[in-house]
Amino acid sequence: MYKYEFFSSSPAATLNLGKKIGEYLQAGSIIALTGELGCGKTLLTRGICTGLGVPPRQVNSPTFVLVNEYQGRLHVLHMDLYRLGSIEDGFEIGMMDYFSRAVSGVMIIEWAEKMALLLPKDVLNIEFEILAARKRRIVLTSAGKIFNGLFKELGAL
Repeated sequence: MYKYEFFSSSPAATLNLGKKIGEYLQAGSIIALTGELGCGKTLLTRGICTGLGVPPRQVNSPTFVLVNEYQGRLHVLHMDLYRLGSIEDGFEIGMMDYFSRAVSGVMIIEWAEKMALLLPKDVLNIEFEILAARKRRIVLTSAGKIFNGLFKELGAL
């Protein structure tokens, strides 16, 4: 299991971490974001997408549409599961179909804890903790080899 802990003191720092993550992602990457409302999940996603070559202004929370798609170096599926109440809801929106589409791109899932049982084993988990108004603790963990390059770049290997 790989682990990297980052303390962000500003939105810009969170955005820059996301950009660095995006630069090292490869096709088939699934990122599971967890943390309370307003902790920075969408901001980090904007950074990840920027690192993948998606213009940052295109990236916004898909809370009401559930999934946004962006094209950069890789195709990005950006999901927000905030409004889902159960695993059955995940099946209704076609979660399993989205996993098969993520093989050739990147899938980023906000509120991933709502569908944790459906997530594949090889996933990058990113947990947010609000420490103060502008300070966040962001912990990246993964058991998957697909993220070796990222953890090496971050100094976790």
